[in-house]
Amino acid sequence: MASTLIVNARLVNEGREFDGDLRFVDGRIDQIGGGLSAREGETVVDAAGRRLLPGMIDDQVHFREPGMEYKADLASESAAAVAGGLTSFMDMPNTKPPTLDAGALEDKYRRAAGRARANYAFYMGTSNDNLDAIRAIDPRATPGLKVFMGASTGNMLVDDPVILDAVFREAPTPIITHCEDTPMIDAAFAEYQARYGEDIPVACHPDIRSREACIKSTRLALELARRHDSRLHVLHISTADELALFELGPLVRADGSRKRITAETCVHFTRFAREDYARLGNLIKCNPAIKDAHDREAIIQALADDVLDVLATDHAPHTLEEKAKPYAAAPSGLPLVQFALNAALELVHEGRLSTAQVVQKFAHAPAQLFDVAGRGFLREGYAADLVLVDDTPYTVRREDVLSKCGWSPFEGTTFRSRIAATWVNGALAWDGKSLVGAPMGQRLQFDR
Repeated sequence: MASTLIVNARLVNEGREFDGDLRFVDGRIDQIGGGLSAREGETVVDAAGRRLLPGMIDDQVHFREPGMEYKADLASESAAAVAGGLTSFMDMPNTKPPTLDAGALEDKYRRAAGRARANYAFYMGTSNDNLDAIRAIDPRATPGLKVFMGASTGNMLVDDPVILDAVFREAPTPIITHCEDTPMIDAAFAEYQARYGEDIPVACHPDIRSREACIKSTRLALELARRHDSRLHVLHISTADELALFELGPLVRADGSRKRITAETCVHFTRFAREDYARLGNLIKCNPAIKDAHDREAIIQALADDVLDVLATDHAPHTLEEKAKPYAAAPSGLPLVQFALNAALELVHEGRLSTAQVVQKFAHAPAQLFDVAGRGFLREGYAADLVLVDDTPYTVRREDVLSKCGWSPFEGTTFRSRIAATWVNGALAWDGKSLVGAPMGQRLQFDR
């Protein structure tokens, strides 16, 4: 029986920070309390007052497998995730081939088994012609149904209004949406191409993928969800304007009921703004686009005010060679999982959020929103997915990057916290400097 006791920790869980000890046995949290005594043969870890958090659950990643393993795969990106304190991930369906039926979905689970260092789940995707497959989804097989209401790769842009209506009416799982209006984007791109030819400055990206395109598409998603009483989660909010469309208040209300419509933002929208294109160029080109400083400030405040329910990464790696192409040819997306929690904790150091709020948005809320069984909290009986945070400075170097793409937009950034240890299912996966042991990720289970 493998048993570990973490003593002298500052535990952060369910809105509280408190001093205590935590024991886990055979992959499950066994005891949480004060003054716990070590048992014979037990591994003891002295936290020395450092913060102990539940492992983060990232509900929005693109780990690129199958089809694009030259720049990322389930093994490499889950390694980067656990180094960053992310112990579970939910991967997007726009792979090659796209995840548009149960067979493609199960193929991803087979690929992850024995290779993923973090716990894993995979979204089902939507196209204009897979409605029968959507109706047949087992709600316990996937966290949700991804709808690209904006541009995507492959056969995944849903632009048929009849199909969209049917999806919102019939989906047996939560619907998660990427909201940007493609016709508006296409028209704006044509205008900028006419003006600049092939040399469009990357600083024009937030004007091409405009706030108006986000607002129009988000309004459509909300209208459909309200019409059909759908369970809707809107991804990567990037504008201050969209915030007014969502309900203020906690994800889970005092009476135990939950919001039917929820929203999230991503770490890069809390750390970057338009002026950063001059320094980072295509490295921070992503969809939706990073917008203005006032959007960044409003988004951070919306996390504090419970307008935004979830914080995620939208981790989407590309090679440096791809990113070095001219603006129009350079793909959108950036690698984030390894340093996302460090970046989120900067908001704590800046006095914008509490550690408990970061834990709520990045661990508790994804577990609640997607009905994840037995994870996302420091609770007895729950999986021992844990992160120990050390408040000592850490400067990101390219040689430390574990993502296969080999770079980070945070290179040269000094964070005031570092990840001292990560446990996945009770096994040490990261010791603060290196990966440890074999992959221990498990398939996420959904209480539905």
